[in-house]
Amino acid sequence: MFGASGGIGAALVAHLCADGCEVLAGSRADIGTAGTAATPFRFDLEDEGSIAEAVAGWKADPPDLVIVASGVLTLADGTGPERSLKQLDPATMEQVFRLNTIGPALIAKHVLPLLARDRASTFAILSARVGSIGDNRLGGWHSYRASKAALNMLIRNFAIEIGRTHKHASVVGLHPGTVNTPLSEPFQNRLPDGQLTDPKDAARNLLGVLAKLGPSDSGRVFDWSGDRLPE
Repeated sequence: MFGASGGIGAALVAHLCADGCEVLAGSRADIGTAGTAATPFRFDLEDEGSIAEAVAGWKADPPDLVIVASGVLTLADGTGPERSLKQLDPATMEQVFRLNTIGPALIAKHVLPLLARDRASTFAILSARVGSIGDNRLGGWHSYRASKAALNMLIRNFAIEIGRTHKHASVVGLHPGTVNTPLSEPFQNRLPDGQLTDPKDAARNLLGVLAKLGPSDSGRVFDWSGDRLPE
């Protein structure tokens, strides 16, 4: 698990541990996930060397499931998604892409070749419905939308490439819905009743979707209910 300290990532780790799975929980601080038996490891999305070092020992015992649950909507300095062209700033755009697109791509670079070739395995990345070009009817949120759209394209690319050598592997994107986490907190006020999901429920939903997916679904993005998102 990459991004185990976030709201969704921590809930996924807890759910998998409760199911008796052996879980490696990665975060920037290497603090583990409280109340679980997960083994912590450290990585930094903006440091490729830390990613390579974190997975170096996985080759001998490849994981069956890898989830990248990292991402950013509002930056650490409080800069949120742009609502207008006037708000576009190159430094902000670069940072959003580094965290939402480039970081997960580097994880894929170092993890996908390690997956077993003789059994099923899944590499899943949390994406977002707003990354769908076909479903975009409101505009705005330029950097966030574009970073997720680019991520979705990479998911397709990675699925095609890894499918040539790892016939049993699946590479998919997941849209968890609007989950009650710090990422969505600034934007919860206007949500309709019932649209905000608890992290524990989100984790259960996403793992339920993953359990039904296979190599024929590789390269696609699915929402929390299992529906495929428009491209």
